[in-house]
Amino acid sequence: MNTITFYKMQASGNDFVVIDHRESFITDVNEFAQHVCVRQFGVGADGVLLVEKSDDADFKMRIINADGSEADMCGNGSRCIALFAHELLKFPDKMRIETGAGIISAVISEKKIKVQLTKPIDYKAAFELDVDGNKKELSFINTGVPHVIHFPESLSDFPVNEIGGAIRFHEKFSPLGVNVNFVEVTGPHDISVRTYERGVESETFACGTGSTASALISALQNKVKSPVNVFTTGGEVLKICFELEGDDVKEVFMEGEAHISFRGELIVT
Repeated sequence: MNTITFYKMQASGNDFVVIDHRESFITDVNEFAQHVCVRQFGVGADGVLLVEKSDDADFKMRIINADGSEADMCGNGSRCIALFAHELLKFPDKMRIETGAGIISAVISEKKIKVQLTKPIDYKAAFELDVDGNKKELSFINTGVPHVIHFPESLSDFPVNEIGGAIRFHEKFSPLGVNVNFVEVTGPHDISVRTYERGVESETFACGTGSTASALISALQNKVKSPVNVFTTGGEVLKICFELEGDDVKEVFMEGEAHISFRGELIVT
């Protein structure tokens, strides 16, 4: 019987099982995530984060969603894994992290973690999509993973799981699907966001790349200006800073807290 040491972490209510995987020992990480992320029978999490060796950065971050699929990037996960690497693996407070979307940088100052994300790509301004017989105006941008944005008339009572699921699985975005964000602009530097996450297949308390995508598209459509405070369902406020030249995003940073919830051991039979 073997045991695996893990740490449960969360950022903005987006929770993860985090493991130092530099000496490979989980034979099937996709199946592992499917079991460990189930809240009724496993640890319970939105996904698994693995620290692995990298030839090009301080370490590599792998993100395995709760359904076993692997993501290229996770904004809230990047803050968690940076804090984990600094506090528990003794990496410096400034680090470079390899991801499937490219190399990102992170700086830790007390509980705040500031991450410079990879350059967003594939911005598509407002377009109409037929969603279950109703026209929805969406915009698209890839902030490491693909996101669409919709500005509903009312955010508080919007059916996020129903509409988000229909858009996520829409044939336009097949075969990989898309993350779906619903945004309300509340001030010149403020937005509220609710997100349906691909791979979790439900609304989550927050999504870092989704918050970033929501802030960028809101700014690209002249609704807000940098820095943008993103109010999440989990209650935390993320700060998104960026530079725009027309429709070109030059730099983008995300800042917020991350927390270690507890340490545990998983028995592998």
